[in-house]
Amino acid sequence: MTETQQTTGAPADAAGARGAVRGKRLIPVLFAVAALAYLLDLGSKLLVVAKLEHHDAVQVIGTLLQLRVIRNRGAAFGYGEAMTIIFSFIAAVVIVVIVRLARKLYSVRWALALGLLLGGALGNLTDRLFRAPGGFQGGVVDFIAPAHFAVLNLADVSICCGGFLVVLLAFRGLDPDGTVHRSGGGRRPSPARSQR
Repeated sequence: MTETQQTTGAPADAAGARGAVRGKRLIPVLFAVAALAYLLDLGSKLLVVAKLEHHDAVQVIGTLLQLRVIRNRGAAFGYGEAMTIIFSFIAAVVIVVIVRLARKLYSVRWALALGLLLGGALGNLTDRLFRAPGGFQGGVVDFIAPAHFAVLNLADVSICCGGFLVVLLAFRGLDPDGTVHRSGGGRRPSPARSQR
């Protein structure tokens, strides 16, 4: 190899190494956020089932916000109770897609958004797998009851926040790999790729 080739090859190798390091740093961020969201959801469900199930609703802010345990085998507002297995399958697909996408993740903001989605999906999928009657048909424990709205759990809140962030990031043109779309349709590298 000539000196010129060595000189021109070194920066490329260094840039590749830096890119690999950045990618590896953000995978733990994704899984740390997912683990935190999952553990908060799981812990809250265990607590409310032990303390609040089969009891009267607890008023947090009068009738505007209550804690009331229900087992939901459907989607939001209890719709689709006959489609529990389908919801379980969708959650499993979402989890697989997020895990596969993690290999290309260079954006901290996307890591946060996808971590929230992953943790929430895992939380509700755990209920469908292990709560009665089990086998992908278990009832999800919901307990956050705002007035005139669906009864939710922390996994639902996590999924909603993650979904909102995904839409916001996509609207702003930021991709999971850290690149930003130009208005003309092209891409440019993010100026602070590892901080986005």
